[in-house]
Order: sequence, then C-alpha cells, then structure tokens
Amino acid sequence: MIERYTRPEMGAIWTDENRYDTWLEVEILADEAWAELGEIPKEDAQKIRENASFDVARILEIEAETRHDVVAFTRAVSESLGAERKWVHYGLTSTDVVDTAYGYQLKQANDILRQDLQRFLEIIGTKAKEHKMTVMMGRTHGVHAEPTTFGLKLALWYSEMKRNIERFEHAAKGVEAGKISGAVGTFANIPPFVEEYVCEKLEIRPQEISTQVLPRDLHAEYVSAMALIATSIEKFATEIRGLQKSETREVEEFFAKGQKGSSAMPHKRNPIGSENMSGLARVIRGYMVTAYENVTLWHERDISHSSAERIILPDTTILLNYMLNRFGNIVKNLTVFPENMLRNMDATFGLIYSQRVLLKLIDNGMSREAAYDLVQPKTAISWDEQVQFRPLLEADPEVTAILSQADLDDAFDYHHHLKNVDVIFERVGLGE
Repeated sequence: MIERYTRPEMGAIWTDENRYDTWLEVEILADEAWAELGEIPKEDAQKIRENASFDVARILEIEAETRHDVVAFTRAVSESLGAERKWVHYGLTSTDVVDTAYGYQLKQANDILRQDLQRFLEIIGTKAKEHKMTVMMGRTHGVHAEPTTFGLKLALWYSEMKRNIERFEHAAKGVEAGKISGAVGTFANIPPFVEEYVCEKLEIRPQEISTQVLPRDLHAEYVSAMALIATSIEKFATEIRGLQKSETREVEEFFAKGQKGSSAMPHKRNPIGSENMSGLARVIRGYMVTAYENVTLWHERDISHSSAERIILPDTTILLNYMLNRFGNIVKNLTVFPENMLRNMDATFGLIYSQRVLLKLIDNGMSREAAYDLVQPKTAISWDEQVQFRPLLEADPEVTAILSQADLDDAFDYHHHLKNVDVIFERVGLGE
C-alpha cells in the first residue's frame, strides 16, 4: 500500500524484515519441535535459535538466481550457521513456512484492528448519546418523511458496527491458523506434533486439515468481513456527505485553521474525509473479488493465489486500519448544527405530520380510505403552492368537525416522534 494510507504500526507488520523474521521463527520453532521429539540434537536446535539470521539483500540476490523466495531465504539463513544448517527446513515444504507465517502476521494485524474497531465503536456510541434527542428530518428516497434524531442515526451505525465486529472476530480466527503438514497435507515427512508445537508457540491454531496450503475460503471470508466493515464506513460517510450539502448543512466535517477546500474557490468546505472513505471502500471491495478467485486452486495447490495475496492481504488490513482511524476522528470531531436541522424540518410546510393527521382522523371514526382522500389533496396544495399545511386543514369544515385544535396541536408536535428513542437506545446497548 502507498505510504499515504499506511499507518506505521500496521505497515511494520508487512515489511520484508517482519515477513522474514516470521519465516525464521517458524523454521526455528519447527527445529525445536523436532528436538523435543528427539529427532535432531537439542544442541543443534539451540545453535539455530542463537545464531540463525539473514540479510534481506542477500535473500534477494539468491532469489534472482533461484527464482524461489523460500529457497533463497533458507539458503541465506544457512549461510549464518555451521554444521547444524542441515536441519533448516527439515521435513518442511515452502508453504508450511509461508502460510504459518501469514497466520501469525494476520494475527498481528488483527490485534491492531480489534483495538481500532473497539475505539471506533466507542466514538460512535458517545456521539449517539450526545445527540440522542437532537431532532432532525428523516428522509426516505431523499424526500422529507418524518422526524427522527441524529442520535438514532448514530445508534444505527453503532448496532451495525457491533455486527461487523462479530463477523470480523469469526473470520479473524479462521485466518489465525498455521499448517505444517508437508507437500500435500498428509504429514508424510513431518509429524502432526511439529505443527501443533509451532502453532501453540505462535498462539495461532493448527488447521484441522490442509493440502499444501491452507484452504483459501478462510481468507475469502476474512477479506469479505473487512470489505463489509469498509462498506459500513462508506455508508456512514455517505450520510455525512449528504447532510453537509450547502442546502442542508446539518453536519460538517471539522475544518482546521489553515485548511483549504479548493484551489480556486476560497469559500469551499468539502467533506473530503468522507469522500476518501468512499474511494478506499471501493478498493477493499475489489480485493474481496480477488480473495474469492483465490479459493479455487488446482488439486492440492497451485500458486495462482500467491501473487494476489502479496497485494490484497497487506493492502486490505492497512487500508481498514487507516479508514477506522480517520473516520473515527471525523465522527469524533463532527460539527453538528441542531438549529439547521430544525430549520430544515420546517422547510416542507408541516407536511411531515401528514400521517399523524391521517391517524387522528381514523382514531375519531373516519375510514382509512376516506381520511387519506381528505388529507392528500391538501398536502398537494401545500407543496405545490408552498403554503403551510395546517391552515389548510383548519379551513376545512370536514376536518374541523372531527379534529379539535388540541388534536391538531398534538398531531403537529414533533415530540411525539421521540417517545420511544430511549427504548431503541436500550435495545442497541446504549441505555443509561
């Protein structure tokens, strides 16, 4: 991933140095497991632990000749050892090292993402509580519908992120796995104990069955879970973008002193952070397609997945780490304009209370069809002529014969729409 979207802690996991460090640890642990079984001398395993090292430049030099990265790695490591070098890669196939190392690197990445997800969830929850009763216009099809609160919007995000975290945890456990089962997964030249020993030391799980590689449905599910999180972030960001339009201006991304919105128009304050989220979510969703393509391999394996995974696994974790942190800060520092929310509610002449009027008429004895036919023409006049809805009702004897002023006062009171907000907050786990 380009440096622009790479946070240092996550980026460090995917460096060549960390990858080779992890490969080396897998090799050393495998030799220590062999030593536990008495198959190689313990003193040789100890020497390998103490002395094995590599130089990245040397690995690349050897790889230029061998055209095989693991062979280049094992030869470079062997150059740092004495006679005990013969035990390096003993009984292993390349993917025993690569896939097990991937499992550990993904665990490292997941530990960061777990922290990111929890922080993000807490930010949304805090903001939701802050604006629990900040009344605003609810819109369906982009058109004014009925009042809601900004807090309820955020509570919806909170609930969605809880589901995302559950899905992520399940998928993350799937890829935090290793396999050291040999060339076709039969343990022909290496006992299951070695796999169990190495995985236990790395705090990942041994895959119950594998071929030469771990099953790639695990990785497809993992990238899918991250793509869904990215899509949720895009959904939330798109809401902010919509509410920041000049004619709406109900929320606004924090605009720092000295920040510029346009090279040409000095007045511009654009929701660039949220737009950035939309773009990056597209990248991650594209990687999800690649992860699905990687599931289908020939027989006990081919390497068609390998080149793709060198891109999509680092990039997806790096991008999601960036998105969670950047958008978390956007939500945390979001400027909210309650007065504009109230102003926008009044922009449609009271039409947002049409259902309340309809139900009042039904409650007072009118059939639903008759009540609808009575109310709808008045909503059309109000909208087309841009006049207030309530006076049209008050001027109609058929309405006033059924509804009192108190009935209309109640129908046109937005507080009615907030009466169950507390119940909803309790349901999503944001109750007091």
